[in-house]
Amino acid sequence: MDIGSLFLIVALLILVALFISRPLFERLTTAPGGTPSQDELGISPLLAERDRLLEALHELDFDHALGKIPVEDYPAQRAQLLSKGADILRRLDAVQPRVLQETIAEDRLEAAIAARRADGAQVSGNGRKAARGVSTDIADPSDDLEVMLANRRRVRQEKAAGFCPKCGSPLQKSDLFCPRCGARNAG
Repeated sequence: MDIGSLFLIVALLILVALFISRPLFERLTTAPGGTPSQDELGISPLLAERDRLLEALHELDFDHALGKIPVEDYPAQRAQLLSKGADILRRLDAVQPRVLQETIAEDRLEAAIAARRADGAQVSGNGRKAARGVSTDIADPSDDLEVMLANRRRVRQEKAAGFCPKCGSPLQKSDLFCPRCGARNAG
């Protein structure tokens, strides 16, 4: 190997080392806007807590709708989450002033929950097909699984004619003979 090749290899190694260590040097220098203020540093955890509380309220409402939470416990848990959410929104208002100062924090929290529910209803509503002929006379017509189960039960009840007296296999109204043993359908 000659000296020119060695210099080329050393130069490439230095360039690669500088490229790899560049993020370390950029962290040490200050950003063009300067260091963030205490207000900017305080917003991020508050926004994360607000989102966590919104998700908890959404899950609480969903669990209550499914019947997983007792009726007597639901109002207390919801009120506790709402008060925590209102406190977070008040602290956010102190750090980051909002345009709508006249509305109280609980109303804004309820509006955010309603918007989140509307988004969830749009997602589940778009997934349902109207051409299936699904009856929506169930407790929660927005739940696609419940609608499909109710439709399946209705269709099976219309077709069912009982059981074969000879072998016990299920019969449909259109069956003249048992599909399993061949016995004549009495119905």
